[in-house]
Amino acid sequence: MKFHGLAALALLIGASACTGRDAAATAGNDAAQAPRTEVTIASTNGRHVFRVEVADTVEKQQRGLMYRTGIPKDGGMLFAPYPPEGGGPREASFWMKNTPSPLDIIFIRADGTIARIAENTVPFSEAQVPSGEPVAAVLELNGGRSAELGIAEGDKVSWKR
Repeated sequence: MKFHGLAALALLIGASACTGRDAAATAGNDAAQAPRTEVTIASTNGRHVFRVEVADTVEKQQRGLMYRTGIPKDGGMLFAPYPPEGGGPREASFWMKNTPSPLDIIFIRADGTIARIAENTVPFSEAQVPSGEPVAAVLELNGGRSAELGIAEGDKVSWKR
């Protein structure tokens, strides 16, 4: 009888391990191991440089910045190439499911210009955030950062590939 009680307790502990906390820990580990690149946005008021993680596979792009907090001020994530499986630019649609921090989602055309900026997207929202036209990359920054720096549609984005 005592053994069954311990076994049940072990099962409960094991079951509780599959929670958002584990997802957050996994996301943190992914961030530590993610490749990074330097992204530069040339704006009318100067150049803005970000050191971001690169999401270059289907799996990385599906996870994005889910479960992540404490994104560095000049950090974020670059989804490039988009789509990761190739085939040239296409319309993109992102969401904020399981993403606790507001983000600016910057959609980038094949020529490197910004097509659209979705500013301060709503945390945890499952509403679709569309690019509105075919894009070749997407950059996610901390919410409000684009407005703070004067980054606008038409600005040129470049990164080390």
